[in-house]
Amino acid sequence: MSSPNKGVRTVEVALRWDPSPLGRSPHDLDIVAATYRKDAPSGDPAYVVHFGNRSPDGTISLTRDSRTGQGFGSDEVMKLELERLSTEYGRVVVGVVIQQANGRLAFEDVANAQVKVAEGYTELDSDDFSSVPGSTAAVIAEFVRGDTGSWVFHDGVRGFDTDPEGFVTLMGRG
Repeated sequence: MSSPNKGVRTVEVALRWDPSPLGRSPHDLDIVAATYRKDAPSGDPAYVVHFGNRSPDGTISLTRDSRTGQGFGSDEVMKLELERLSTEYGRVVVGVVIQQANGRLAFEDVANAQVKVAEGYTELDSDDFSSVPGSTAAVIAEFVRGDTGSWVFHDGVRGFDTDPEGFVTLMGRG
């Protein structure tokens, strides 16, 4: 028996990194998601989800937020309930950005940074940012709503050299 493809439904993005060396300022990495309307799939996002906030309808939320990388397991976790997202939205872009409050830090400066994208127990992608070592931010996943209404996952890491505010304006372009 066959069943129609339901696409990607609920996704978890998990980020981890090692704390900065003793005596140095903490490394603070953040997961960021930008949501775009179906009629404007690039450019400025309809809304952005990051530390301290969630989507207006509660479908995208940061469930764990670390400012130091200390602790066991994932340091940051974002949950995206794509199947509940309003049909007015057609694209969600997820990225990781390094806070630059204590001077410029790139992924090559952060020990053991790793991100994993999973749907339930199925790993969709994982990356260690080694393809973008000099970048301060990176898009790590994109979800696009297809003609049937189901969500499709696109992987691939694209690096940027910008601050957190600049990254939000750049991450959905191209």
